[in-house]
Amino acid sequence: NYLQAGDYLIPDIQENEEPAGDLNKYGRMRLNYLKEQKPEQYSHYLMNGTLKAHCLEIQKSAEEMMDNILPKLREQYGVTEELKRQNQMKWVGLMNNLQAMAEETVMNDLICQ
Repeated sequence: NYLQAGDYLIPDIQENEEPAGDLNKYGRMRLNYLKEQKPEQYSHYLMNGTLKAHCLEIQKSAEEMMDNILPKLREQYGVTEELKRQNQMKWVGLMNNLQAMAEETVMNDLICQ
């Protein structure tokens, strides 16, 4: 469709509705990955108006994956509330390591796919 503006026809371009929600750490990581490593996919999503929706979907999946992985890792490595009461520094160190392990899995399985 075109709009008449004087002697000119101007395309009637409508902006796509973006989904609600903000990108968090994982959504922004996916966005940066696409922009830097997969410019063809990035351009495709951008031109179709689905870039934010795609990043939000990956973000949701990453959060769910983290929620599933961390309890399993805590159980596997014996990081308990009892350990937290007995030796807080050891507990914090172990939790930081488990968090890093879980995030590495999310990066490999979701973000960089």
